[in-house]
Amino acid sequence: MGIRLTMAALGATALTLSATPAALAAKAGITDEVTMTLGKDGTLHVVEKITGASGTLKRTFTTRTRYDDGNDRLYQISNVKGGTLAGDVLTVTGQTVEYDVKGAVTTSGDVEELRWFAVNGWNQQVDKATVKVSGPGQVQNLSCFSGALTSAIGCTSASMDHTGTEADFEQESISTDEALTVVVGYPKGSSTGEPILEKRFSLAAAFTLDTVTGGALAGLLVLLLGGVGLLYWTRGRDARIAGHESGKVDPVQNGHFSPPDGVRPGQIGTLVDEQADVVDVTATIVDLAVRGYLRIDEQPRQAYDAPDWMLVRQPNAPVNTLLPYELALYQAIFDGRDAVLLSQLSGSFATHLGKVRDALYADVVKQGWFARRPDSERTMWTTIGVALVGAGLLATLGLAWFTTYGLLGLALIIAGGALAVGGQFMPAKTAKGSAALAHTMGFRQYLFSGELGDVPEQHRVELFSRYLPYAVIFDGVEHWSRVVASVTGNGHQADNLYWYHGPAEWDLSKFAGSMRTFTTTTSGAISATRQFRSL
Repeated sequence: MGIRLTMAALGATALTLSATPAALAAKAGITDEVTMTLGKDGTLHVVEKITGASGTLKRTFTTRTRYDDGNDRLYQISNVKGGTLAGDVLTVTGQTVEYDVKGAVTTSGDVEELRWFAVNGWNQQVDKATVKVSGPGQVQNLSCFSGALTSAIGCTSASMDHTGTEADFEQESISTDEALTVVVGYPKGSSTGEPILEKRFSLAAAFTLDTVTGGALAGLLVLLLGGVGLLYWTRGRDARIAGHESGKVDPVQNGHFSPPDGVRPGQIGTLVDEQADVVDVTATIVDLAVRGYLRIDEQPRQAYDAPDWMLVRQPNAPVNTLLPYELALYQAIFDGRDAVLLSQLSGSFATHLGKVRDALYADVVKQGWFARRPDSERTMWTTIGVALVGAGLLATLGLAWFTTYGLLGLALIIAGGALAVGGQFMPAKTAKGSAALAHTMGFRQYLFSGELGDVPEQHRVELFSRYLPYAVIFDGVEHWSRVVASVTGNGHQADNLYWYHGPAEWDLSKFAGSMRTFTTTTSGAISATRQFRSL
């Protein structure tokens, strides 16, 4: 038993002894002999002789360090021999590698200082490194640091020869994440080298506000916003009209309704706010009923039922006399049928409303009230404004990244935003359109003045019914509904208008509430199609 234990111990010892050289070899690193020569032009030429490498040998250069609060210092590597450089990574292909470094020299007081990371970034440990430095003048001072890149720990040894023209450094055991940094001082002017600096990006620096940037920003804002204002003044203002074009208008001629300039409710809505709105279409539906093209029948309902109306096509109505936008709306409502519930206006109704909108805009141009379609005018200027905002963003990014004038780009953004918003007000009425608007406002004043005028009683129902679609446009539907209900009916249950029928047990005293609900529900149905702008 004792013999067996002795043999096992001897075998284990033999294995240990035989493994030790391999383990030591695995831990062995490279030896790096570095010779550096600083030329008159400030270029540092480096030659490195490397021995003891195992496998592929690579070095990652440190080419960027912090210089001060606003700048980074760059080191440029070029003219590589004995290896290939890809970015900052050098792959060594021989035992000797050469390269040039620019940006390793800086001046401090009366001394020109050479600073370079002579040994660092190797993918294998450096067992021993020696560095010999010669330059264009007498060495004034020298130092070296070992360890982390910012280490202040001195290297193993640093000295210069008896002539004072060469400096020698030595360091043992440099791991893959450590560096040997050498610093050698020469008299100022020994070379023309200087550090390569790159401004470090920071928001505070990029958007510096000082006399120059503040003045330039103010000037640009005045110029650009003034340009937007001038553009509106010359292109977006309604044409002026003579004073006698305005004032209150009496729409009653010989006891019959005669709208100012023959303007229809939908046209008025588009003329006033330069938008084809939901309310314009709602008013047009009421107008078609009042003029005898359709009838509105309020449907009976229980206490908790949603209100509904039947739109009924009137036979023998002169459809061929309708304006294009009215005809488009008429066809969208009925679409080949004689009657339809308001709640069932869907499907093709939505697509037809797009034609109504386009026809309304085309109509106000055809009437000569606008030189161009208001929606196209708004879109054009808003698009230009958005594009200017985009250009301002790009300019701001560019100026902020490369300069300290990032604030100047904000002027473009502000001007673009002003133009994008102001584009909504760019459609301008012609002189004819401005006159029609003045007459329209006079008509509005008449509607809300409370003066019914000397209208024969037999004409009042028709006349005041014709007013109602215009009251829808001017947001006075309830007021005029009460006016209409007050001129006939006397509260009898059978009372109906020629264009609006109520259910059983309904009379004209309820007309104002019914009309208010009808216009609200109709506007909601039109809004659901997403073809018109909602108010």
